[in-house]
Amino acid sequence: MESATASSIPAWAALETRSAESGPQVIPPELHGKVFSWKEIKKVIEENRLDVIRRRPEDRVVYKAWCKKTIEEHGSITGYMCVKRLQWTPLPESSAETGPLFDACDPMPFADSRDYKILRNDWPYGSFEAGIEHLIVWSKARIPVDKETGLVTPESRQLIEHFVQRTFVSRLEMEGAEADEKVVWFKNWVALQSVPGLEHIHVLVKDVPENIIVEWAGEKFNPLQS
Repeated sequence: MESATASSIPAWAALETRSAESGPQVIPPELHGKVFSWKEIKKVIEENRLDVIRRRPEDRVVYKAWCKKTIEEHGSITGYMCVKRLQWTPLPESSAETGPLFDACDPMPFADSRDYKILRNDWPYGSFEAGIEHLIVWSKARIPVDKETGLVTPESRQLIEHFVQRTFVSRLEMEGAEADEKVVWFKNWVALQSVPGLEHIHVLVKDVPENIIVEWAGEKFNPLQS
């Protein structure tokens, strides 16, 4: 279930590099990436094969070009996220080693709504089939992970599960049955994170009305877009 064949990897890697240096490149049709069904996504997450879930080559070349421009303007993607998207000010003692540190109202992740923000992914994975919305929950409080594997600890997993249940699943249960089947989450290990040091989890939802997505993300609902 790879997003590209082994022989195509050098080709699209070169396109990504050129995109980062001089702007988006044209992607030949034969290098277009795989589109995952909802069933496939859930299986990949269940098996923790998160490296399989990534942007398609045709999306990544544009993303790389955006990253280059954003880093030039804001110093880093993390800096851009703090200033423009989250509007959170890191503590003075933050460093390159610690990543951005914040004065959380509660040290327990997701315990206080002032300590997290739910946003749409600005660069959603185009490798998902239609009807899947990619949300990211950003947290001021750090989520403990295993120091050796980089995976969430059993306690962290339980904490995240409870948060996802009360925030996403419970809301969808108000709309009808099978809410559990419409929500999955994952947390990338550090090597896979495009914004390392800034705590977040990914939440994917399937066939959810636009007004509910807007509600979660704190946006203004536009009925013409629903």
